[in-house]
Amino acid sequence: MKDTLRHRGKRNRLAETVAEKGIKDKKVLDAIRKVPRHLFMDSSFEDHAYQDKAFPIAAGQTISQPFTVAFQTELLNVSQGDKILEIGTGSGYQTAVLLEMKARVYSIERQLELFKRTNLFLAKLGYRPKKLIFGDGYKGLKEEAPFDGIIVTAGAPEVPRALLAQLKVGGRLVIPVGEMIQVMTMFTRKSAKEFEKKEYGEFRFVPLLGDKN
Repeated sequence: MKDTLRHRGKRNRLAETVAEKGIKDKKVLDAIRKVPRHLFMDSSFEDHAYQDKAFPIAAGQTISQPFTVAFQTELLNVSQGDKILEIGTGSGYQTAVLLEMKARVYSIERQLELFKRTNLFLAKLGYRPKKLIFGDGYKGLKEEAPFDGIIVTAGAPEVPRALLAQLKVGGRLVIPVGEMIQVMTMFTRKSAKEFEKKEYGEFRFVPLLGDKN
């Protein structure tokens, strides 16, 4: 597991690419520069790791396009110490980006193969989420709620009510909503019962799977 000067140079260029596409949050761009994305992918993809593209990983899932990761993270508006719930740990790349931004991360993965692999792998790299859970992301994590932010890294046919309920007032849920093509959607909790909704265009994600455990 090597991270070389060449890799770091490629990350700097990737951060520039993402910035050119509209990402302005310096903390997000710094995290993209720091996280060794090539280590989160199969070694056969290493030469392509710093292209702004999604790639397949285990269990029929993907590691998201860096721009998508940066876009969702920027919408979350993360501050140091924020309590963030991630639905869909996947390869752990998004988790690592949030941890580089000094968030306290709780992450749920429902693919057992991925959960086991990523749990070991993140620790090996020195990334330590508060909790990594094998479970159903649709249900969220009620025992740790409320959260400053919730990020969903898979396409949801509808917005799980449990996730809205687990947001702090002022907190944000960033979720791609739709079947084949998703609309990136952000809900901001304004009060106990009031949410503000904003939409940010079309994206493509693997589907969010629930009720399997």
